[in-house]
Amino acid sequence: MQTIKNAASITEERRTDPMRKRMDNTLVKAGNVLAKRDGDQMTGWLIVVLVVVVVGAIFMTLYQGSITDIWNSIVDKITGLLN
Repeated sequence: MQTIKNAASITEERRTDPMRKRMDNTLVKAGNVLAKRDGDQMTGWLIVVLVVVVVGAIFMTLYQGSITDIWNSIVDKITGLLN
């Protein structure tokens, strides 16, 4: 019987403790933020960026020689125009 009274008084103390209420409210708000669907959009954009980086890396690896030749010809034309 004593244990039940102690448990009841502790529970009541927690309910009336203003700091405890603030902590509970903060945890509820944090849970609501984590549960929102807005994070799905961020995940989608991160996936898009990852795909673009991977495709760009593959493209650069496969066509590195051609890109270097084109770049060198552009630089030669510009330097030829400046001289």
